[in-house]
Amino acid sequence: MGVTKTVHVKGTGPQPLRGQKVTVAFTGWLKDTSKPDNKGRLLHSSLNYGNFEVDIGVGKVIRGWDEAVLGMKVGEQATLDITGDYAYGEQGFRGRIPPNADLILLDVIPVKIVQSGLLNESLGTLHALGKRKISEGDLPISLKRPMTERKPEEVDPVNKMQVDNSNTGAPEIDESLYSRQLYVLGHEAMKRMSASNVLVVGLRGLGVEIAKNIALAGVKSLTLYDPTPVAIADLSAQFFLRSEDVGKPRDQATAPRVAELNAYVPVRIHESPNLSENLSQFDKYQVVVLTNTPLRLQIQIGDYCHQKGIHFIVADTFGLFGSVFCDFGDNFTVYDATGENPVSGIVAGIDEEGVVSALDETRHGLEDGDYVTFSEIEGMEALNGCEPRKVTVTGPYTFSIGDVSGLGEYKRGGLFQQVKMPKFLSFKTISEAIKDPEFVISDFAKFDRPQQLHIGFQALHAFVQSKGYLPRPLNEEDAALVLELSKNIAEEQGVKVEFDEKLLKELSFQATGDLSPMAAFFGGLTAQEVLKAVSGKFHPIKQWMYFDSLESLPTSVARTEELCKPIGSRYDGQIAVFGREFQAKIANMKQFLVGAGAIGCEMLKNWAMIGLGTGPNGRVAVTDMDQIEKSNLNRQFLFRPKDVGSMKSECAAKAVTAMNPELDGHIDVYKDRVSPETEHIFHEEFWNALDGVTNALDNVEARTYVDRRCIFFHKPLLESGTLGTKGNTQVVLPNLTESYSSSQDPPEQSFPMCTIRSFPNRIEHTIAWARELFDSSFVKPAETVNLYLTQPNFLETTLKQTGNEKPTLEMLLDFLKNEKALTFEDCVQWARMQFEKHYNYNIQQLLYNFPKDAVTSTGAPFWSGPKRAPDPLKFDPNNPTHFAFIEAATNLHAFNYNINVKGKTRQDYLNALDSMIIPDFSPDANVKIQTDDKDSDPNAGGSSFDDSAELQKLINELPDPKTLAGFKLTPVEFEKDDDTNYHIDFITAASNLRAENYKIEPADRHKTKFIAGRIIPAIATTTALVTGLVILELLKIVDGKKDISQYKNGFVNLALPFFGFSEPIASPKVEYKGPGGVKVTLDKIWDRFEVGNITLQELLDDFEKRGLTISMLSSGVSLLYASFFPPAKRKDKYGMKLSELVESVTKKPIPAHQKELIFEVVTEDADGEDVEVPYIKARIR
Repeated sequence: MGVTKTVHVKGTGPQPLRGQKVTVAFTGWLKDTSKPDNKGRLLHSSLNYGNFEVDIGVGKVIRGWDEAVLGMKVGEQATLDITGDYAYGEQGFRGRIPPNADLILLDVIPVKIVQSGLLNESLGTLHALGKRKISEGDLPISLKRPMTERKPEEVDPVNKMQVDNSNTGAPEIDESLYSRQLYVLGHEAMKRMSASNVLVVGLRGLGVEIAKNIALAGVKSLTLYDPTPVAIADLSAQFFLRSEDVGKPRDQATAPRVAELNAYVPVRIHESPNLSENLSQFDKYQVVVLTNTPLRLQIQIGDYCHQKGIHFIVADTFGLFGSVFCDFGDNFTVYDATGENPVSGIVAGIDEEGVVSALDETRHGLEDGDYVTFSEIEGMEALNGCEPRKVTVTGPYTFSIGDVSGLGEYKRGGLFQQVKMPKFLSFKTISEAIKDPEFVISDFAKFDRPQQLHIGFQALHAFVQSKGYLPRPLNEEDAALVLELSKNIAEEQGVKVEFDEKLLKELSFQATGDLSPMAAFFGGLTAQEVLKAVSGKFHPIKQWMYFDSLESLPTSVARTEELCKPIGSRYDGQIAVFGREFQAKIANMKQFLVGAGAIGCEMLKNWAMIGLGTGPNGRVAVTDMDQIEKSNLNRQFLFRPKDVGSMKSECAAKAVTAMNPELDGHIDVYKDRVSPETEHIFHEEFWNALDGVTNALDNVEARTYVDRRCIFFHKPLLESGTLGTKGNTQVVLPNLTESYSSSQDPPEQSFPMCTIRSFPNRIEHTIAWARELFDSSFVKPAETVNLYLTQPNFLETTLKQTGNEKPTLEMLLDFLKNEKALTFEDCVQWARMQFEKHYNYNIQQLLYNFPKDAVTSTGAPFWSGPKRAPDPLKFDPNNPTHFAFIEAATNLHAFNYNINVKGKTRQDYLNALDSMIIPDFSPDANVKIQTDDKDSDPNAGGSSFDDSAELQKLINELPDPKTLAGFKLTPVEFEKDDDTNYHIDFITAASNLRAENYKIEPADRHKTKFIAGRIIPAIATTTALVTGLVILELLKIVDGKKDISQYKNGFVNLALPFFGFSEPIASPKVEYKGPGGVKVTLDKIWDRFEVGNITLQELLDDFEKRGLTISMLSSGVSLLYASFFPPAKRKDKYGMKLSELVESVTKKPIPAHQKELIFEVVTEDADGEDVEVPYIKARIR
């Protein structure tokens, strides 16, 4: 009895000592000698959940684990066979590990050791404490205990990477702050981030953007270095510098403002007289990021970091050009390359060749090279919990898992689950990668540029080394030297490249440029690479990426050396690229920003940096109707904790005015939704005064409305959005492109109602069911009761709603009489009966209708495929999920009845439960259950009782509303982000209880909140990058470009990483035969027929002259005229002015602020063919 260790690979690293923290990779199984390799049910795998860390030898884990790992060396790979007495003994583990169960742990590999500072005496004391009760939050392998403060010495012989775990005692991740980011990165990745120290060198626009995003994301510490004195030109893109900072060291001026972004991230200044001396100064960091540094220093530091296992990144921007380089060492592990949720599905069959078929021709969603494992298979049981098997896709509904000989014959059932496998990458040092580069393509339309820019950037560094300064703006002499240097470098490195001389000259011309949108793009990109380096989440850039936006250069104004010279302005970094004349155009723009959330904050920051709207004729308008919440602070960087509860638009405007005081007096702040209801605020004069609109919205309805207004007023619109690491941008240009509304996203996934009601097979089904239960228990009843009490004719109205009368009346009777709650105890007992109803009675009824041995009409088992046979639950107050349901339901029911239940203890709940007598349940033979959405509802139609008599009886039992004067219920308004209101607690418990009914793996509160709250995952890095792309398009609009090929719609996925750019789609056209047979072309989106407040007859005549006959005319939902109307009816309308016609049909006056009307028409050409023409805009005032 004990632990047996079988060594497969000998270790080469040190052996851990008692008390040291050890990180171990492993896969754990229940031991089952009847199964291949003795592997029973899978318990835990590092491939899915990350490596396991624990202080070894001090009783924090099971005895077999403690003793075996103490005897292993780092890098050793072994199998541990642990008997029950050395595992979880007689108690087992919370239903997952049976009493006295043996365990088998495969591929146990100590990955790294961190030397603990615990004294031996302390260890002895800890060991003497013995085993303690396992807490609810523990993993099955761990016996967590309070940790003594420790001071680590970092060692990682496998990856040669330093890891800082000195924050072991740090608080848990603040989910209220990081909630949206957690849905992008996950808890494990963020825990790794919280153990990482990052250094950012260089604090111009790019450096501060990187620092800002890292601070928001949350690392253990962020250190900044840039002792260079602040110059006025730094303010072109460095948003944390002020004019009064000129002359101060950049890092001294910047660090305090970066520190305000996240209280969990200490921000320090790296103290060093010289970065090139004593390179050991970098040893305390896990990531070093260099910006604005000479190439020789990049090579010196980069090669040192590679040798030491320190992740190394270089990023630079020169005007509209930029690059990033990554070196994450010789053996970097990517735990999850894509961030996509693992796919799963139901198995329909497995043939003798190992080809798996998905159920009912459901697309499996797998790709070649993916890995899967299985569960619940009958006939090939050895596949259940098997080692992940590699997939070869054979079709959209089938895939192969290779050899299955010797596994028996597949019978029925089973689930497949994708397993994310780690990927191992090897990076070259920067000195090697310069000579032998590997590129990530940022724009496939510029496939030939990366190699040219790779040489060109080196030429810029060579120029600086030779001259002592960067090439001067628009200086031909300097540009010629950069070109010559580029050719020399290419020859020295033996690179055959055909240089575009104009490209390299522009690189020279713009070398001193410091542009906010480029800093935003590369700042978001680089910060994401930092997070990849410290977390292993997502695939890093390997190893160079170059990007340019030369299309953003202006052509409407002059660019000369004289116009691009610095003038001692905060915009000098921008003037160096665009010139003074274009700067004036930017300053005099009038822009409207709709939304001041994450994208809105980034947009306003960029606008402030480029000086948008700061001129004598310039103006910025911003609106947002929302208040600031704590969860916003993680990515809406203009806000601080003190701003929580304030209006977003006001705080954002105030923050960017502090960044650029020239905006003072140029920002108009609104707190209104842009919608039909606010057209008296955002009226015709408002829209006509604008030069353009930028959306920063989070819902399609609002975006579509703004899009329609931009079309109506012929205003360019910049649209963008993010979803985790994914982002997109779209340019909408009058008379050139299609609109935002021209295309639609695919509909959201929905589930069949029968699946939700009776046959769930995934946790998403039970969460959807629980979310509906929340509404039907705490929202709809209270609303209906209040309507009954306040609306005199409510019953008469309700009785006309066929099919809902009886349930509505029964619900009213329960809430107002039979089950009316008066006390805390009433609410507890109501909650207890809800448990019984949903998790016992209803399940018994379902099994009565469809017993577990039931078969279909074809003789197949009814409970097969997607239908999982449930089991009723027996209430157990000691079961945490059972009690959580009672507690949450009690509090929400009490909220409905305005009953104060604060301060109630667990014992109070138990006392209320003890006094209850739960009635027995007998299934009802008259109950019918629908089994397929395609079938008709068996409960529809007539019923066995006298409907009218039964309904009248219920009505007679209802209390008269007059006897309840002043009484009302309070409906619950669902709010996912308040962790004290029991909303998510109820849905989590309700969902997991139903999952327990159907033997579905439960979901924690975090995942349940994500699904039930329909949360959009978000991270600051993507937001920053996408906003940078939008600003680059805005510059083209400022320039007035009319060539659609100069504009770019973008799609990015930072996880992969992937960058895709395309020319916007041109607006659709329509052609028809006009007068004399002449072909007439109209733009379906942007053209319209503009008329005055003419009569209907005049309108008909006007169209006849255009070769068109109007057969129907409508405005909104009102049909105003049709050729099929009776002659008398048409005659009455011919003489009416269009405004009179609208008012006469709609019976409503036209609002006083409305000066124009929109009409839709159906027309025919001279040949009688239908012609789809644009709308009519009639000015009525």
